[in-house]
Amino acid sequence: MVDITHKPTSLRIAVAEAWVKVGTTSTIEAIRQGTVPKGNVLDFARAAGLLGIKRTSDLIPDCHPVPVESAKIDYYLEEQSIRIVVEVKAIYRTGMEVEAMHGASVVALTLYDMLKPIDKNVSIEHIRLVEKTGGKSNLSLPPTPFSCAILIISDSIYHAKKENNVGEELQSLIRGKGFDVQHTYCIPDDSHQIQTIIQQCVNSGVALILTAGGTGLTSNDITPDVIRPMLTREIPGMAELMRAYGTARTFQAVVSRGIAGFIGNTLIVTLPGTVSGAIDSFHSLKDGLIHVLSERNKNEKK
Repeated sequence: MVDITHKPTSLRIAVAEAWVKVGTTSTIEAIRQGTVPKGNVLDFARAAGLLGIKRTSDLIPDCHPVPVESAKIDYYLEEQSIRIVVEVKAIYRTGMEVEAMHGASVVALTLYDMLKPIDKNVSIEHIRLVEKTGGKSNLSLPPTPFSCAILIISDSIYHAKKENNVGEELQSLIRGKGFDVQHTYCIPDDSHQIQTIIQQCVNSGVALILTAGGTGLTSNDITPDVIRPMLTREIPGMAELMRAYGTARTFQAVVSRGIAGFIGNTLIVTLPGTVSGAIDSFHSLKDGLIHVLSERNKNEKK
């Protein structure tokens, strides 16, 4: 199956529909009156559809098992057709489209099976996704990528004792995701240099500064302490989200002291210095970063 461990959870909703056509109006009347020999058609089909939604991953090989938290099946009876509408909700990392369509298909097949003894012209017309929300469905990339600067803050990388893997990985990761990396720096754990480079980036008008390194507990880890006094508005929720996302993957993330906020009109986020920590933190925030910067642009235009 496709790896979805890097995706943040969000409320996912999918709505699917299916149409069942019948041969005569008397079939629809039998459904309304409850005189179909096999029993209550709509209730049986609804129960089957709920089972179909839950068992989707058992039958569709690449579908992930998902914690379905809401499933609703509605019917709309017309003169010679039944419209089936299935809505599925879950707070998870992947969408509910296939679950909704699978549920609609099982409902349609159950209706077909129960109605065929009284109507030889029953047919299933189509099954389709009507809409979906959540995840990338709610995210629109900006027409012009947001300008970005990356600061690697590490004595060992600055003095070439370690390779700058985190900088290379971050650049590769964020390009094409709504950000344009215009500046990349590698500086030591020095308060004066950190503040100087950050102020240069702010003065140049970059929309986003990402720092990596210096958020831990050693005596050299001074990044949050140096940057916090520079903030004109802190955004605690971003740092909380990074830690929550990280601690779901490793207990070591609990010691990260990363912060986020604005310095003037520039958003700055302090990421951990490890490759995995920086990448995980960016994954947790990428949609939120675009939202925050888009809202900033709207406010500037008012």
